[in-house]
Amino acid sequence: MISGNVWTVFFAALLTALATGLGAIPFFLVREFPRRWLGVFNAIAGGLMLGASLGLINEGTAIDFPLLLLGLIAGVVLISVLNWRLEHDENHHISTIRESGAKKAFLIIGVMTLHSFAEGIGVGVAYGGSDTLGAFITAAIAIHNIPEGLAISLVLVPRGTSPGKAGLWSIFSSLPQPLMAVPAYLLVTQFQPFLPFGLGLAAGAMLWMVVAELIPDALQEISSEMVGLVLTLAVVAMLGFQALL
Repeated sequence: MISGNVWTVFFAALLTALATGLGAIPFFLVREFPRRWLGVFNAIAGGLMLGASLGLINEGTAIDFPLLLLGLIAGVVLISVLNWRLEHDENHHISTIRESGAKKAFLIIGVMTLHSFAEGIGVGVAYGGSDTLGAFITAAIAIHNIPEGLAISLVLVPRGTSPGKAGLWSIFSSLPQPLMAVPAYLLVTQFQPFLPFGLGLAAGAMLWMVVAELIPDALQEISSEMVGLVLTLAVVAMLGFQALL
């Protein structure tokens, strides 16, 4: 029989996933943007993802730096292989997000989904320590997920995806959180040693996405000086947000 604590962990992690969809709310208010704003949005999304990846690296370094490095390498390799497959496979079926630029949409959702695995494990491990710690980590991750949902929406909405669909894709990217939280809670002693690898995996994939996709796209629409300014401010904002939590 499933214990009450397991349900608590599941619904807590589900809450963090739903919070990601809140990032799409600003786009219900403003739908049409000048072309140059696409460059600004890409720079903001890149800065938010870069800040998030630096936070993951910092967390993993404090636990097990060599395992974190292995995760970083694995994350870069994984997202590179995925990108290669998308570029060379003529028969991949992702028509449901083709309206937003299928390859880029698929990549950013995939990257955020990788990130969510680590966050789900974090919730489960925290509840394995105590309910108080679990509740704190759940609240922190839920708040943290809002700008991550914004980063996804910043890429999808200007390319044609509706705000509602962008919100749903944001939530979808975080579904691994409730799926991973329960087994992590049940097997906390087995999962915890591998957490730095998961953190590195997500960080490596996000770093690749920022450097290979978001920054080049931003540079096509706005000047390098503006990209540098916007991206840096977004990184600082995300790091400051994480520090407050």
